[in-house]
Amino acid sequence: MKNMQKIEKRNTYTAAIVDTPLVHTGCCDPANVLDRGVGQSSQDLKTFSSNSEVDQHQHTGGENMSVSHKVYAYVLNMRGQPLMPTTPRKARKLLKEGKAKLVRRSPFTIQLNYATGETKQPIILGNDPGYIKGGLSAVTEKHELMSCELRMRNDVSRKIGERKRYRRNRRGRLWNRKPNKHKKKDKKERWLSPSIEHKLQTYIIAIEKIRQILPVSNIILESSTFDTQKMQNPEITGIEYQQGELQGYEVREYLLEKWGRKCAYCGKENVPLEIDHIIPKSRGGSDRVSNLTISCHKCNQKKGNMTAEEFGHLEVQEQAKQSLKQAAFMNVVRRKLVNHLNCNYTYGYITKHNRSKIGLEKSHVNDAFVIAGGVEQERCRPFIVTQSRRNNRSIQTNRKGFKPSIRRQRYKLQPNDLVRFEGKECRVKGVFNYGKWVRIVDPVGNIVNTNIRNAELIKYGKGLCFGY
Repeated sequence: MKNMQKIEKRNTYTAAIVDTPLVHTGCCDPANVLDRGVGQSSQDLKTFSSNSEVDQHQHTGGENMSVSHKVYAYVLNMRGQPLMPTTPRKARKLLKEGKAKLVRRSPFTIQLNYATGETKQPIILGNDPGYIKGGLSAVTEKHELMSCELRMRNDVSRKIGERKRYRRNRRGRLWNRKPNKHKKKDKKERWLSPSIEHKLQTYIIAIEKIRQILPVSNIILESSTFDTQKMQNPEITGIEYQQGELQGYEVREYLLEKWGRKCAYCGKENVPLEIDHIIPKSRGGSDRVSNLTISCHKCNQKKGNMTAEEFGHLEVQEQAKQSLKQAAFMNVVRRKLVNHLNCNYTYGYITKHNRSKIGLEKSHVNDAFVIAGGVEQERCRPFIVTQSRRNNRSIQTNRKGFKPSIRRQRYKLQPNDLVRFEGKECRVKGVFNYGKWVRIVDPVGNIVNTNIRNAELIKYGKGLCFGY
């Protein structure tokens, strides 16, 4: 069984630090080291981010907490193995002298071209997983070397539904289609839904990316368990766990009894009634019976994609209970993460105790810092890690050689790509006119339309994107 953190032994995971020099600077981002000269100011070295919330994202701490915006340049040896990070200034010097080459733009990573000493400090990587956001923090005895706020995608279920409709429509257009005699393969043991599996893989990939640029010696993960029934009814005990809200009822009959066999919105009786979601599924609502109501067809169509409150029925909205998606997610993936990473784990109440002890506010990056054994270490500027679809599906044809009615080719530029336009670094918002024109967002936030030949590609913005 994996080791578990305890309150009275909170700092035992921080081992003695080898006396390795670790210089730092206040430079914001060395990402433009190849494009700009060595003598540029720190303001000129900032990388453009299309996220308006990035500039407001800061750590807050107690009186003894050293808060800064330190930035590191990550280093690989000649064999591609991670070393301790260095300063952006030293990285620029090595690149200028030809002693290193650029490997990754963000997080900024270089690879040395010569053999060097490989003395490393013990690094603890803390992980605070969540359903919508998560936190990662790599900490030594004196410094925080990396901090990340990981923002998850929440459109996977909707995209899978769209794919299903596309495929069903395409199958219907096939000529002489033979019946499918093959039985569907049984689902894998302990199968996860695609949306949950995607979030699980996102955390695993993010941790592996950090381990590729930092010599992480230990990983600690917060593993939490939630009693969803007790969250709804604190007085529940014994056999009541087996007697749910729908005991003795079918869903539709239960809703008819609950809402008096009349439309919850207009109050009509003796008309055909339909099951409606108080918070629509497209807005994050669930299929829990507490999120369902009964309405007539006219009100159901008129309500559309609105919540009951937006539709003007606050009394119906108050019947919907808080979603348990986040609690269910943690119950499902907590052990899978621990077993896959073969790491130590701690619990939420221990994290809360230690965070309050050193005077930090509640946030995923602060929780990850505390989980990693952080107390008075010098903090670094946190990355905002977002996800972007790669859009690398193959273009298919049917049996007659005709292509589908959707877009027929993959354009040169895709959304979130980093390009250079008129000497400035901009983000791609989209392309149009059959890929001949591109819509970009400049550093100020203005939207500009230009020919695709005027935009020079710097970096693809696919997969996990690290930014500020």
